[in-house]
Amino acid sequence: MFNWLLRLFSDEPQAKPAAAPAPASAAPEPAPVPKVQNIATHTALSTQRDQVDFVFSSWLFHSEDNPDVFTNKNEDGILAALDATVKSEESGAHMVRRMPGVIPQLLQSLRSSDFSGAELSRTISHDVVLVAEVLRLANSAAFNPGAPITSIDHAILLLGQNGLRQLITGVAFKPIINLNSGSFTRMVAPRLWAQSERCAAACAHLVRNEPVDPLDAFLVGLIHNVGLTVSLRVIDKISDGRQPVGSPTFCNALAAYGRTLTANIAREWHFPDAVITAIGEQDDKNIGRNISPLGRVLMMADHLSKIDTLARQKRFDAEDPRVLDDLTEKEIDCLRRLAADEERDWTAMTMSRQ
Repeated sequence: MFNWLLRLFSDEPQAKPAAAPAPASAAPEPAPVPKVQNIATHTALSTQRDQVDFVFSSWLFHSEDNPDVFTNKNEDGILAALDATVKSEESGAHMVRRMPGVIPQLLQSLRSSDFSGAELSRTISHDVVLVAEVLRLANSAAFNPGAPITSIDHAILLLGQNGLRQLITGVAFKPIINLNSGSFTRMVAPRLWAQSERCAAACAHLVRNEPVDPLDAFLVGLIHNVGLTVSLRVIDKISDGRQPVGSPTFCNALAAYGRTLTANIAREWHFPDAVITAIGEQDDKNIGRNISPLGRVLMMADHLSKIDTLARQKRFDAEDPRVLDDLTEKEIDCLRRLAADEERDWTAMTMSRQ
């Protein structure tokens, strides 16, 4: 499975795009752009969500210095290639390899509160990567076992259902970037994964007392950027490097193609219908409309996790009153829980690879 993970988002070596030329009027050594931006920074943007998305996409692509709002020829070529991809027979799902068979089997077993620890132990024992991760997590400071744990049965008992869900989905979906990946994949994909982790955590907070399966909520938060990550391979292949990438118009179109690709991949991997539906509902036009409970959870979790991610990068002020004014008490509590959460030992153990 580890080899499969290494191939998951690998792509052919690409030439690094050249740096975007500085504007003609720029000073030889321009002052750095302030990183912390509050809700009033971009008055032309119409809603709080638009502003957060704008700052997030600017951070993803290092495009804070790009003055263009509309797409350039380089971006038009990328979007044309993505359009052809999503309209093809394979619809882009072929760009990501299937999960190893043991992962769907384990996730299905964990859906039931009456899961069999002995059965899970036998299944996990067939995958050496999962064995190592389960034992590492069980022996981490997060679970404070006291004495070293060497038994899979003991580790499963200690981790419980939720710990195993998070571990297994994390092992399955973290995009391990090949060192030969293109420049955009190497730069943007780790940032997308960081936000996906925060989104999954936000989903876990927001799903409480909602008519939503907790595993579906965690899963949809973790995978909602998979299609966007796949799109980076197209950017690396098509980009001519002569013009910058990351204008607001481009990022909006890229997000739409990313949602389509994520939904296609989720269908090919036979994810629950609720997850596929929720991904398709994330269009901005659906804000405030009657969408599925999981779709509402994902929409807010994505928003809150972007705020938290940007705040951690000193690009945004999460305590700006205008950010909090439009949030419910539950959503404010979720945002503050995200801010208070350091990366747990299970995250470091599960998600990192040396």
